[in-house]
Amino acid sequence: MEPTVRSFGNLFFQPNSLSLHSRFSPRIAQVSLQDPIPQETQKLDASNARDSQDPGRKTKSYIWVNPRSPRASKLRQHSYDARYASLVKTAESLDSCEATEEDVSLVLRCLGDRILEQDAVIVLNNMSNPETALLAFGFLRKRLKPSREVLLYNVTLTVFRKSRDFDRAEKLFDEMLETGVMPDNVTFSTIISCARVCSMPNKAVEWFEKMPEFGCRPDDVTYSAMINAYGRAGNVDMALSLYDRARTEKWRIDPVTFSTLIRIYGISGNFDGCLNVYEDMKALGVKPNLVIYNTLLDSMGRAKRPWQVKNIYKEMTNNGLRPKWGTYAALIRAYGRARYGEDALIVYREIKERGLELSAVLYNTLLALCADVGCTEEASEIFEDMKSSGNCMPDSWTFSSMITIYSCSGKVSEAEAMLNAMLEAGCEPNIFVLTSLIQCYGKANRTDDVVKTFDRLLELDITPDDRLCGCMLNVMTQTLKE
Repeated sequence: MEPTVRSFGNLFFQPNSLSLHSRFSPRIAQVSLQDPIPQETQKLDASNARDSQDPGRKTKSYIWVNPRSPRASKLRQHSYDARYASLVKTAESLDSCEATEEDVSLVLRCLGDRILEQDAVIVLNNMSNPETALLAFGFLRKRLKPSREVLLYNVTLTVFRKSRDFDRAEKLFDEMLETGVMPDNVTFSTIISCARVCSMPNKAVEWFEKMPEFGCRPDDVTYSAMINAYGRAGNVDMALSLYDRARTEKWRIDPVTFSTLIRIYGISGNFDGCLNVYEDMKALGVKPNLVIYNTLLDSMGRAKRPWQVKNIYKEMTNNGLRPKWGTYAALIRAYGRARYGEDALIVYREIKERGLELSAVLYNTLLALCADVGCTEEASEIFEDMKSSGNCMPDSWTFSSMITIYSCSGKVSEAEAMLNAMLEAGCEPNIFVLTSLIQCYGKANRTDDVVKTFDRLLELDITPDDRLCGCMLNVMTQTLKE
């Protein structure tokens, strides 16, 4: 007597598959779980009816598993995972094959002649190659009669977003309209997010404002994304207006949008607004990331609030975030503006300990700070480090800071040597350099050199400013007394 198959609920069992102890059979039977197929179920029921009408036919035994049992749930999940894994492998094969119709169709033949809409969606959604995805979309679209054709378009647009191919996304949208397929909210939100990841905020705004033409109403997620897009596109008023609405209607706002809002307030000089956004974010349970901390540190640096910079940096490290190059750059700029020399030098040494490289701008920021606070030895160390770094060389601002440092400390020979190095590097001395030299020569009672320096200023066609004139008067006063 051969055991047969019977379907109960969504469970379809067949001999010689997976082992399962049945309380209706003294021996071990084989069980498998497959997707429900109503037609086969009907055939089985008809076969069972024939068996009951014809006693001479061979009777068949049945294996039944309660579809509500934990074992049935595990079998169902096992079957789904196996199917999904197979479809993901198909997507990977499509990503790696040649972008030709022949190669793509060859890969997709593994799906069989009766391709399910859900299978097509899974395959396209797991792809990342925009060229083969477009060919796979065409192949599947011809062989399917999807209930909602826009779904296939949307998952293909998702591939273009992954690959940051905005041109193909726009072309596919045009094709949608030509074939009579109407876009939905998902279509627009995918194109808008594609524009965002492609750093095209103006395009994101353009597509957002198209939505009403097609009867689409943005959801909260799209509105929140547009706060970032409008802010980056320069439409600050619209971005802040949407943010006010977001707070009132309790939209979900992502960290990228919060970072943009902090930057908007910082650029406009509303530094308290930066802190308010930061507090709003924490109150909503959004965890600040490193980008947000760096943006906030930079804003507080522009506000010349070094105490808040310290507090924010401490909070960042307490939250387990490790500073990166952008963090250190924001700290050096902030401490440089506030003339916090000791704190800036601590950051500089930490950068060197971690083996990170400084840019010419950061080197010059540190040297200008040393010139302001009178750190001569530290400036010499930083200058030598800059020359030996290999990634940036001293420029006119570097030499200007070093000459100012040596001039203020009365080191005439070092100041002159730095001026010669400046000329050898092809940099012309500016009014700040010449003013520092005049001050240096004046303190050293080298009146002839003061006159020569002033003559050089005239030769370079530099117009004396108030600071230089004041410096000259001071030198002349000291000379007359002597």
